[in-house]
Amino acid sequence: MAIATLLILFLVLLVVGVPVALAMGLTSIVVAFLLDIPLSMLAQRMVAGINSFPLLAIPFFILAGEIMNTGGISQKLIKLSDSVVGRFRGGLGMVNVSSSMLFGGISGSALADASSSGSLMIPMMKKKGYDADYSVAVTVTSSTQGIVIPPSHNMIIYALAAGGGISISSLFLAGIIPGILLGLGLMVTAYLIAVKRNYPSEKPSSIKEIGKAIRLSFPGLMTGVIIIGGIMTGIFTVTESAAIAVVYAFLLSFVFNRDVSIRLIVPVLKRTFKTLALVLFLIATSSGFAWLLALLRVPTLISENLLGLTNSPILITLILIFILIFLGLLLDVAPIILITTPILLPIATSIGMDPVHYGIMMMICMAIGLVTPPVGGALFIGSAIAKIPMESVVKALLPFYISMIIVLLLVAFVPQITLLIPNFFD
Repeated sequence: MAIATLLILFLVLLVVGVPVALAMGLTSIVVAFLLDIPLSMLAQRMVAGINSFPLLAIPFFILAGEIMNTGGISQKLIKLSDSVVGRFRGGLGMVNVSSSMLFGGISGSALADASSSGSLMIPMMKKKGYDADYSVAVTVTSSTQGIVIPPSHNMIIYALAAGGGISISSLFLAGIIPGILLGLGLMVTAYLIAVKRNYPSEKPSSIKEIGKAIRLSFPGLMTGVIIIGGIMTGIFTVTESAAIAVVYAFLLSFVFNRDVSIRLIVPVLKRTFKTLALVLFLIATSSGFAWLLALLRVPTLISENLLGLTNSPILITLILIFILIFLGLLLDVAPIILITTPILLPIATSIGMDPVHYGIMMMICMAIGLVTPPVGGALFIGSAIAKIPMESVVKALLPFYISMIIVLLLVAFVPQITLLIPNFFD
């Protein structure tokens, strides 16, 4: 009765449009009453979910990304990418992907990349003669690199949802090669479509212009180097690296860049606090929800039934991928991570999959969900910027879906791609 209430009530609340965090909280309260569990105990579990030192990295990374975006770093990265790959057929599409690869390593957020670079790249591409559907498709799929390339907020959430036994540093390192593969796959796809549609190429940049672009963008690129380099060398932890990134971003954007007014820090802080409040509320309610799932042995029941269907690691991996992508069509990234990790991670480890490997596979599944209707957060942002309906973009997205799925399968079934760098630094 309690299990049925937990699952059915949660789904009903989602269907009627209740926000995910609130739906989990309300469902947890109802089930706690059914099980005669004191609400004070449920509240303690929720507070414990956000009472975590590694969790401090999330607000710092969010703030650093907001500051860098306000400081005009994304524009400099676009100019750098344009000087290097803009000369190729459909070069702006490749510029879009490569600049997102660079910005993803700074902001750690797919939605931040979609909104910042999209507001620049989509109008620019349309003005240069690119179709609106292609412009949006390239922009939104390239923005998903921010969820895979470190630092990624969602990797931190995954590590916490897994019980804190997974190193966030290992997750960051594990995302480097898959993130690059994802970017290269999207660049190849963008180029092939550009050739087929006969899109223009930009004038080749001179060595002097490339050097200038590198010089202007170098301070912004150093943000990612500081974060990842500090973690890899053991100079500081993930949380400390996030705090250092904020200080560096502030100095770069508001002290050394005289074109940006210090007054802009106020809206930056407002946006950061708003995002942080949503994230923390979601983590708190999901912690109580996950505790009730564990109390009712839901993860064990699902694991036993799924493993009872087949003993094949390949089939189980494909089932896990299908579940994650399907949920990605309906829910945002963080809720999926928080809800499914306690359930699906034990299944993955039971077939010999490393938790770090599973985490990166999950991130790529979530990336596909970000650009897939009906939810598709990045897709929604891109369509809004281009002022075209989401439905008209889906057809243009099909080749990019194929590219992303190929990378996903490579990562899923060739674990060395993910684990090479983490194992090297162990």
